[in-house]
Parts: sequence; structure tokens; C-alpha cells
Amino acid sequence: MKLIVGLGNPGKQYEKTRHNAGFMVMDEIARKLGVEINQEKFKGLYTQTFVKGEKVYLLKPMTFMNNSGESVIAIADYFDIPDEEILLIYDDLDMPVGKLRLREKGSAGGQNGVKSIIRHLGTDELRRIRVGIGRDPRIPTVDYVLGKVAKEDQSDFQQAVSNAADAAIEACNKSFNQVMETYNKK
Repeated sequence: MKLIVGLGNPGKQYEKTRHNAGFMVMDEIARKLGVEINQEKFKGLYTQTFVKGEKVYLLKPMTFMNNSGESVIAIADYFDIPDEEILLIYDDLDMPVGKLRLREKGSAGGQNGVKSIIRHLGTDELRRIRVGIGRDPRIPTVDYVLGKVAKEDQSDFQQAVSNAADAAIEACNKSFNQVMETYNKK
């Protein structure tokens, strides 16, 4: 049993913002698996599906980014999903637009949604896929992450969303080390 969590903020005003990269990847995963993430529970939207016989839960916390841990712990406790079966997907300011970085564990690196999840679960040993959104030093960080991806970056960003979705799906049935080897090179 696996849990894939994409981080973002609920609401129309945040839909296509950089900070919602995790939600965008979740929508792409759902599209590729032919399901909809539309059940309301656990302070989020979720669905259950199967990937090559493996039961997988897909979750988009609706708590706003900084409180994502409330949603993650609720679903993990309810379905008794161990920490090592949780995969987080979220944006990363410190990587170029379109770059992916997969890791098995680590600090939150300043990402408040991940801080909340680590605090609620009591561990930083969580698998993760970080999606690069870049940074613009001329724009305050909050304005940048809550802004839309620039037109000139759209192609790279959309490719990263697709690759992150593929990596998450592959991680359901392959060792995470294998998936990291493949996608950290792209």
C-alpha cells in the first residue's frame, strides 16, 4: 500500500501557480491512471487506485500548504500506511525550472508544507520528488511562488510535471533507488 501526496494550495487563485506544482503532478498522475482525485476526507481530496496490483492512495491536502501534515497524518493513520510508503511531491525554489530531484529522506529545506508533514509524522525519512520552479531575485519569494510559470518556462515546467508523474507511478512497483537513478539524470 502506497500514499502519494502532492502539495499545493486549494482555490482557483492558486491553481496554476508555481507553489502548486505538487497538485499539478497529482492531476497528471490521475490522468495517466484514468482516475479522479475527488473524494473529500482527511482534510483533503483523495482517491484509491491500483498500479500493477499495488493499492495506491493519491492525496491533495486542502489545508493550505503550511498545514499539509494535518491531512497526511489523518490518511496515513486511517489506512495504517507506514512512513516508508509515503511519497511527497512539491515545488523547489532552489532548482532550475523543469529539473527534478528525487530523495529518500532529508530536511524540509525551507518548504513549509514539508515542515508540517515532518512535524506531524515525526520523521524526515520520507521519499520525495522535488519539482524545480527556479527563482527570480527581483521578485519577493512569496510573490514568486504564488505567481504563474512564465511563458518561456512553460515547456520545461510541463515536461517536469509529466516526468514527476511518471516517476511517482514507477515508484509504486520499482525500488525507489532505481527510480532515482532514472529521473535524477533527466
